[in-house]
Amino acid sequence: MQSAIQTHVYVIYFFLAVMLFNLYSVSTQKDFIKLAKRLRFMTPLYHLTNAIVIYTGTIVAFYAQYFSLTIALMIPASIFLLVIEIKRYKKMRVIKSGDIQLQEEFYKYAKKIYIIEIMVLVFVYMISKVF
Repeated sequence: MQSAIQTHVYVIYFFLAVMLFNLYSVSTQKDFIKLAKRLRFMTPLYHLTNAIVIYTGTIVAFYAQYFSLTIALMIPASIFLLVIEIKRYKKMRVIKSGDIQLQEEFYKYAKKIYIIEIMVLVFVYMISKVF
């Protein structure tokens, strides 16, 4: 049981690292085409990490046979992170190299999305430590 919990926590740290890397990329990469390629590469890693977090969390929850407020909060948070990242990707996907206005709007949008994702993850983690 303890190793499953440790795996879950380590994967959450890695998930946070992926989010921070994406935020860093959006903040520092000024060439939209390079940014889009980087984020296109990172998106499957993001979703894989989120899936592993969900999977290990499910294993821990079922093994413990205990349903709490924290678990009830983790489920919609994981789904929210999945959906918001899909929306970010769909918005990025349709932007062409000549659409300078859309590219500038995307930078602002992506920064907001990644900040929201990081805040959700940190908030759920803090709630899990309190309860």
